[in-house]
Amino acid sequence: MPIEIRPEPARQPEVEELLRLSDEFAFALYPAESCHLLDVSELERPGVTVFVARVDGRALGIAALVAGARPDALADAGARAELKRMFVHEDARGQGLARSLLGAVEAAAADAEIAELRLETGPLQHAAIALYERSGYARIPNFGAYVDDPWSVCYAKSLAVPTR
Repeated sequence: MPIEIRPEPARQPEVEELLRLSDEFAFALYPAESCHLLDVSELERPGVTVFVARVDGRALGIAALVAGARPDALADAGARAELKRMFVHEDARGQGLARSLLGAVEAAAADAEIAELRLETGPLQHAAIALYERSGYARIPNFGAYVDDPWSVCYAKSLAVPTR
């Protein structure tokens, strides 16, 4: 199963379908006020890069790198960015797609000289939490819009920024 991951526009039918499925997944687990989801227009803002994972041409996973576009979440950011909208279609789970997507986002962040990647997930997303912890993310206090949300769990990872 060759996986191809690259930046692509958010506004395209396959990506919008993955976003819709991601929304359904989140709203089935958490109250609406705890679903901190970026919509297509927010994913089109400057500083946001959407990565799409394709297998045999079919879009099966997405993740967004948000650098400097979310002042509410990263007001003290400096060289920080946030991972958002990480989602893998249920047909492709358990095949390493999420790990590959995460690696692509981390590589792009490091290339952009982002020293720390942060993320928010929910406490009921055990597979996601396990992936992040296996990938070197450490639990941090909730930040930005997540500070007072009991359904938010935040993580961060220091990235090796390439020397120039």
